[in-house]
Amino acid sequence: MNSLTSRRAVVLVGGLAALLAGCCSSRECAKCSDHAAAVTPATDAQRTALIERVKGLKGEWTSADEQGNQRVVCRFDVSSNGSVVREIMFPGGEHEMTNVYHMDGDSLVMTHYCARGNQPRMRAHAADGNEIVFVNDGVTNLTEKGGGYMGGMTLVFKDENTVIERWQSYRDGKASNDHNTEFVLTRRK
Repeated sequence: MNSLTSRRAVVLVGGLAALLAGCCSSRECAKCSDHAAAVTPATDAQRTALIERVKGLKGEWTSADEQGNQRVVCRFDVSSNGSVVREIMFPGGEHEMTNVYHMDGDSLVMTHYCARGNQPRMRAHAADGNEIVFVNDGVTNLTEKGGGYMGGMTLVFKDENTVIERWQSYRDGKASNDHNTEFVLTRRK
């Protein structure tokens, strides 16, 4: 084999390897579905502290407006054979948004489908007492470089009928104070 043929073979093999690596590292990885990584399942204690706690929020929740009137702020529903909790914020309103909670191994993942059109994903690895703290785990459809999104949220369980959601805004991939929001929710009876 001469040096020109050797170089062509190296380029061909290198190009093929890059093509295969690109497939498995791109968003089109469905072509390589046999490469999906398995996670270690959550223990019963982890599931109880995370997803089961969120499942316990099933129902409608209200919050007081500026005049002190109670209004429905969100509704939690359990779906997909008990593996997902769907929260609808401001149901039927102009700024209706959806949050979807599910386990991913030993962590609880929440995707916030924002009225802004982006989809921040947050992850909680453990529950601490009466809180589940979700931290930024990425965002999709962020159409403005350095744009703002909700990148963190803490669920505080005051009692079986009172929950607080503390939302943390992000800008340029870092926590900011642009639009931090707190909702004190009361279970509708």
